[in-house]
Amino acid sequence: MSNILEVQNLVKKYGDFTAVKGISFDIKEGEIFSLLGPNGAGKTTTISMLSTLYAPTTGDAAIAGHSIAKEPMNVRRMIGVVPQEIALYEDLTARENLLFWGQMYGLSGKSLAARVDEVLEQIGLTDKAKDRVKTYSGGMKRRVNIGVGLLHKPKLLFMDEPTVGIDPQSRRAILDTVKDLNRQGMTVLYTTHYMEEAEELSDRVGIIDHGRLIAIGTQKELTRQVGETETLLLHIGEHDDPEALAAAFKGITDVLEANVINHEVSVITHSAKDVLASVIGKANERGIKIHSIDIHEPNLEAVFLHLTGRALRD
Repeated sequence: MSNILEVQNLVKKYGDFTAVKGISFDIKEGEIFSLLGPNGAGKTTTISMLSTLYAPTTGDAAIAGHSIAKEPMNVRRMIGVVPQEIALYEDLTARENLLFWGQMYGLSGKSLAARVDEVLEQIGLTDKAKDRVKTYSGGMKRRVNIGVGLLHKPKLLFMDEPTVGIDPQSRRAILDTVKDLNRQGMTVLYTTHYMEEAEELSDRVGIIDHGRLIAIGTQKELTRQVGETETLLLHIGEHDDPEALAAAFKGITDVLEANVINHEVSVITHSAKDVLASVIGKANERGIKIHSIDIHEPNLEAVFLHLTGRALRD
């Protein structure tokens, strides 16, 4: 897959304060890439520069080959933006809002009407299309906000913390919408300070803090970068010998530790998937039946804590 976004040494200063400190990354076509970091990390400033709302102090980025610094109008045709703040007219209906914003994109006539119908279907609000936005819940308003960013069929969609301040049911609907859009071929740059959202949605994650991009990769790659481990917890029969089984596991390549805890065998490794077959084989050699296996994987919260020395959400 080719890169749809390439960011090189992007910096944004406000007087003596540097909000974004020379970040570089790329996004491949068809990918969901999350910028994960606490409030104030520089996520919104980064999105604002990439969407040409703010000019970078130094550095540049290319979207589908177009420079944000030199070709902002070409960039704007390629992107859709879902801002953190709701950008809707509350006295208008959802349909009227979409028609208005569609005209701002240069759409008109039957093609605009048809596209509005498509977007209402995508965001699950066809049956509420004629209701005024002021009667909507916070989650429904955010879904219309997403719809506005989709009207002109962008190649790359920026979503800046779209689930902030909404109820769990609405959050679920928005996350499902993001995944549906991605299945349809949409490339997404998603910012969040919710670790579980980044884990669920992302092909890759960039961890950002104090304006610096401190790590990039898949969740598996990130946990390996910081030396985090995975644990298999094996439940065996009450008459089987867990000590002998744990001792046998210690000879398996990539098994870091094997211990007995309350008649269960705990196996610590960098990759549970890589050692699972060997673990089961060793148990079978000794005639020990494994009744069940729990796999405990490190999460992005642990990675962030390791890299920064503080919790993702203080």
